[in-house]
Amino acid sequence: MFGFEDMLHSEFTELPFKIMFYVIVFLFGICIGSFLNVVIYRLPKGESILGFGGTKEDKEKASHCMTCGAKIRPIDLIPVFSWLMLRGKCHSCSAKISPRYPIVESLNGILYVLTFYALDINVKSIITCVLMSLLIVVAFMDWDTMEISMIIVGIIFVLAVPLALFHSPEYEDVTLKSRIIGALIISVPFFIIGEVSRPVIRKKFGEDFRAIELGDTFLMFAAGAVLGTQAIIVSTFFGIFAAAVGGLIIKKVTKDSKFAFGPFLSIGIAIGALWGPQLAQMYLNLLPHE
Repeated sequence: MFGFEDMLHSEFTELPFKIMFYVIVFLFGICIGSFLNVVIYRLPKGESILGFGGTKEDKEKASHCMTCGAKIRPIDLIPVFSWLMLRGKCHSCSAKISPRYPIVESLNGILYVLTFYALDINVKSIITCVLMSLLIVVAFMDWDTMEISMIIVGIIFVLAVPLALFHSPEYEDVTLKSRIIGALIISVPFFIIGEVSRPVIRKKFGEDFRAIELGDTFLMFAAGAVLGTQAIIVSTFFGIFAAAVGGLIIKKVTKDSKFAFGPFLSIGIAIGALWGPQLAQMYLNLLPHE
């Protein structure tokens, strides 16, 4: 797929180049992660993301400490490192700065490195990095608001277009047929489960919600179109497994059985994007053969 023929995986590529490449990728990733923090915070509120169209009050809030009103200095905006240098506190009033900011930034950088490590240097890796960033936004926004942005889901779906256009048989890329099946194979059962569960939940608990919400369904539709059949099935398995474990922990801590499904599905999709076909093949090899 218009790559560099397994440059990072080649025994002829020198180690210093690999280290330098991964360091640059990580630094670029945390810079993008800083922007993701803005998206996660502002998109649910309907505020300006790129600095255009927002109210004067919104812009002032974005450039000042929320506790003391001190102006945020340029040096305070360095991803991850500023938070570490400030020890997680405002330079003026020492109010705590949420550790979520460096977590999101670092997570994005790590996922970028993992993407190039798993897929090497090619167009698919670049598009997958975009997917990883979008999954971070989905996960944290859903955790905060219990809603998945259809704007972000729509962008994820659009990623399937360049992947389909750059299809290259010698790289064993996902076919158009696999993308179509992938978009439907999980999203349709999710939709049916949601429709069937809604009246049951309303009757039993008196609340109007679905066991699997439409946002989760659309997310798997878009991700299936991007990843294809095998990878989206792997994604679903790991997503549901993560949700089962996470749900038990959340219920034990909060005593509430209702939780956001999107973050766990995002974990599964990330795994499927990096290692989906390989994991699927490993499972198939374990099955008895005649």
